[in-house]
Amino acid sequence: MKLPKKYDFKVSEKKWDEFWKEEGIYKFDPKSKKEIYSVDTPPPTVSGDMHIGHAFSYSQQDFLVRYHRMNGKNVFFPFGTDDNGLPTEKLIERLKGVRHNSMTKSEFVKLCQKTVKEVKPDFIQDWKNIGMSCDFDTTYSTIDDHSMKTSQKSFIDLYKKKLVKLKTAPTMWCVNCKTAIAQAELEDKNFKSSFNDIVFKVDGKDLVVSTTRPELIPACVCIYVNPEDKKYKKIIGKSAKVPLFDYEVPIFADESADPEKGTGVLMICSYGDKYDVEAITKRDLDPRIVLTKEGKMNDLANPYSGLKLKEARMKILEDLEKEKLLVDKKSIEHAVNVHDKCGTEIEFLASKQWFIEVLKNKTKLIKAADKINWYPGFMKTRYVNWVKNLSWDWGISRQRFYGIPFPLWYCEDCGSEIIADEKQLPVDPFKDKPLKKCSCGSDNFVPEPDVMDTWATSSLTPQIVLNWAENESEDYKDVKFEKMYPMSLRPQAHDIIRTWAFYTIVKGIYNCGEIPWKDVAISGFVLDPNKEKMSKSKGNVVNPREILDKYGADAMRFWASGSSLGKDYSYLEDDVMTGVKMINKLWNASKFSIMHLEDFDNKPVKLDSIDKGILSKFNNMVKEVHEFFENYEYSKAKSLAESFFWNQICDNYLEIAKDRLYNPDSRGDSSRRSAQYTLRYLILNSLKLFAPIMPYITEEIYHLYKFEDFESIHVSEFSKYDKNLKDEHNEGVWDRFVEIITEIRQTKAKHNKSLKAEISLTLCADDESLLRDSLGDLKSVSCAKDIEIGSKLRVLF
Repeated sequence: MKLPKKYDFKVSEKKWDEFWKEEGIYKFDPKSKKEIYSVDTPPPTVSGDMHIGHAFSYSQQDFLVRYHRMNGKNVFFPFGTDDNGLPTEKLIERLKGVRHNSMTKSEFVKLCQKTVKEVKPDFIQDWKNIGMSCDFDTTYSTIDDHSMKTSQKSFIDLYKKKLVKLKTAPTMWCVNCKTAIAQAELEDKNFKSSFNDIVFKVDGKDLVVSTTRPELIPACVCIYVNPEDKKYKKIIGKSAKVPLFDYEVPIFADESADPEKGTGVLMICSYGDKYDVEAITKRDLDPRIVLTKEGKMNDLANPYSGLKLKEARMKILEDLEKEKLLVDKKSIEHAVNVHDKCGTEIEFLASKQWFIEVLKNKTKLIKAADKINWYPGFMKTRYVNWVKNLSWDWGISRQRFYGIPFPLWYCEDCGSEIIADEKQLPVDPFKDKPLKKCSCGSDNFVPEPDVMDTWATSSLTPQIVLNWAENESEDYKDVKFEKMYPMSLRPQAHDIIRTWAFYTIVKGIYNCGEIPWKDVAISGFVLDPNKEKMSKSKGNVVNPREILDKYGADAMRFWASGSSLGKDYSYLEDDVMTGVKMINKLWNASKFSIMHLEDFDNKPVKLDSIDKGILSKFNNMVKEVHEFFENYEYSKAKSLAESFFWNQICDNYLEIAKDRLYNPDSRGDSSRRSAQYTLRYLILNSLKLFAPIMPYITEEIYHLYKFEDFESIHVSEFSKYDKNLKDEHNEGVWDRFVEIITEIRQTKAKHNKSLKAEISLTLCADDESLLRDSLGDLKSVSCAKDIEIGSKLRVLF
């Protein structure tokens, strides 16, 4: 058999991608009786190319899936894209050079749909290129008709259960994106600002208030002082005159005013932050909203109306200083809540929005976490802490163009909410009408103008892929929700525990009465070599396409396997190069082995002592690899298999077996067959151990020699522990044999001798007795011209 001299990953990857697709290697079989292993795959956002974090985390989930497939599971591994919502709107605006408000809503939605269709194939190709074993023939989109039907069905179900409500309330608002946002969409960002001591008047006397938000002075509705603060006891119950504005506000005693912060006097505005919201609700005060949805001051803030927030801040500070009402101003840097999509500081505005109630069910949602296996376990604590610290119900209204519409209308005559009939779904309330009149008899309806938050749909990925909405199309007709829910695994990154994990648990409990999956596997972030987060602004971003083009998918996946779940990991090119070396070693060792297996029939043979020893050791290692993979510790499994392959198989066994393989006339045919059997077993099963991590090189080698009758290594049986191979005595033979040849090699190196240098070898009696059946191997691998018995091990040249 003529074997290629080198492994060419560019040829191999293309070849096997086509083979896997044509043969349907990764397709789910709905008729199979095998145990189902279902994966709630993260749908990446169609907002640009794959980044290195994607390549990292998606590779890790694929390791786990491939392992379970090779363990005989019927794997359901769908792939979807998140092309619904603000990131997609931003992508279309950037690609097409337009603004969403420069055209009608229907025109912009059509442009979004057309553009997403254009860019999606290239986008999905990035995931194919890293060797993901999803079924890419049946992908979904979070804004296609099936997802829309599922999302609208979920809303209707929650509406009937009184878990979703329309209410006017202070809402977190992004003035840049001009939409309401949820608590989970907040990030902290440091901004330079000033801490300002401003004079209010109480009975004509100065009361100094410290604030970082002077532009909200016209929004002030009351003053808080601490009841234990003796400085202010006399003014509790009085009124304070608001500087620059001709009105007064009450002064209350409240423990939330910190005597150690600033002057100890707290200005309550509508709304500076969530604490202002809580204070105004607690005191039942009328809010003074001075901010528009565009981020400008309104008429309540005259003479500053029309100014943007930062412009108003500067002008008010200037006027306070002129009036000698600004007594101190300190420069500070502090963390501010920003919208995670654009980095803009969020504001609080009173607006009418749809909310899913979560605050009253915190205990139930925390208990749900106990029913899920979290990998790593400490990630459960992050989820629990997030739920405990929730301050807001889940706002799902978004003032955007591109998104899934609410399935409802409002009666123009009586104002009632009219919910769509499930038979209508998916429904577009701007094009469709209710199936029957309003209870008041009217048939004049106004559609809900807002769309749903993208998470309101992405939180339903289990329901989408398992056909909860009972879609009868070809893609979903064979998937049975009742049979497959909850799913086996949710893999995701740790930064979206507060969003995707939490929201999916909410929808699972609320809509289906059950947790959505049995296991959650949480990946970490990719850092640069200096352990800093990658960002375009820092110029430290690594493009996975460049890695794949230079080194191939297996080498990149090998790097990704070096990190345990939940741990942030630095990208180091040296680690990818280690993967390249592993690929080359696997290729060369396999080539050597296959060359010596051409005439081997794989029939049972009588094994030599040294062969029994390494097979028993290998068997022990396989058992540990299984345990690691079952606990989602692919990194430990890979390291164990890698160490055994390099140190035991390549460095030792291949060298030990050579004499028997090359010289059957002198060593005996049965001894050669024993080495062939052992070699075939070790190489085949090593390939299987590495197959989840490095799918291309293992498939290539698997097909170079007819190891088995399986169509692909990836649907073959993963290496199994075989109790019949356990042989403690011959493990001892192997271990002592390796110790002796290691000492011989070290002695030769110490004397600057070649490993092929001839020696005279002396063994102690115990070693000679232990290794009696393996002295031929010892003599050949050590290049000993003779072996004598003495009191201790000696090497002579």
